Amino acid sequence: MPRIALALEPYPPQIAAALDRIMPAGVAPLVLFRTMARNPRVFERMFAGGLLDKGALSLRQREVVIDRTTARLGAEYEWGVHIAFFAEKVGFGAEEVAATVHGPAEAACWSADEQALLAAVDDLVERRTIGDATWSRLTTHFDEAQILEAIALAGYYHTISFLCRALDLPLEAYGARFPSAS
Repeated sequence: MPRIALALEPYPPQIAAALDRIMPAGVAPLVLFRTMARNPRVFERMFAGGLLDKGALSLRQREVVIDRTTARLGAEYEWGVHIAFFAEKVGFGAEEVAATVHGPAEAACWSADEQALLAAVDDLVERRTIGDATWSRLTTHFDEAQILEAIALAGYYHTISFLCRALDLPLEAYGARFPSAS
């Protein structure tokens, strides 16, 4: 059981509208969203600052950042939801999925730009900054807007990871599970 009870239907109109907008047809609102709905102010700001729209990075690049961030922070709930909803859509095979959790940034399954993003996430998680060598790699592949978006995504999903873990959210039934280390 999560540490905070889930909000139940009927949701306030602004929360119902946000859930309808963000959730795929026929999929119940995520446990995370229903938990956050217990505080409409935080819920609304979570969606307002969620970076869920199309940005400067491709969907695949965004998922590289999100999946690596949530994996590195042990947020199996959020990682599993993203893998379930997006891995196939962005062309992640089993090797890439496993590498988001266990592989080094330089794993051969990633392109050079993806390796730079993974290294940036690793730096941010381990050091709370991006080292000079990693920064140089990023600027080889990305412009300033893309780099800012990557940092913001990692930061946002750091917060989401804290929420998922601190609230002790049960995993979604359809969510992927962390693969075992090879």
